[in-house]
Amino acid sequence: MLTIGKLGQAAGVKIPTIRYYEQIGLLPAPERSAGNQRLYPRAALDRLAFIRHSRELGFPLEAIRDLLSLSDNPDQSCAAVDDIARVQLSETRARIARLQALKGELERMLAQCASGTISDCRVIETLAERCHGQTELDVTPDPLSGGANA
Repeated sequence: MLTIGKLGQAAGVKIPTIRYYEQIGLLPAPERSAGNQRLYPRAALDRLAFIRHSRELGFPLEAIRDLLSLSDNPDQSCAAVDDIARVQLSETRARIARLQALKGELERMLAQCASGTISDCRVIETLAERCHGQTELDVTPDPLSGGANA
């Protein structure tokens, strides 16, 4: 059995995060010692490692909840798991596309910079335009918000 501190250390997760995952039902409530200290079995470490790795891959908490639920029934088809992973891959591709557009915008700003004074600074000018007008980033749809990038 692991205390919450040992569990967090072993999984590389902070204690408040473990408590939060318990609160929202991703981790089952642990047993308690006579002194009311949380005591976790090895299975909790495996589950927490699964959650952490899923979060690192960008899966939202609801998808992780679904994946955990599906993993509790190992004899069923993995089609639902594949569907969840496909959605995450699509969202990852969209995020990469947005980041590439941002990279291009930053490269253009720096390429146009005259390295003179702030009054002539293309970076400052371009950032001000972004607030008041449109740049080519504005025409790229943001699939997560359902509209153009803001």
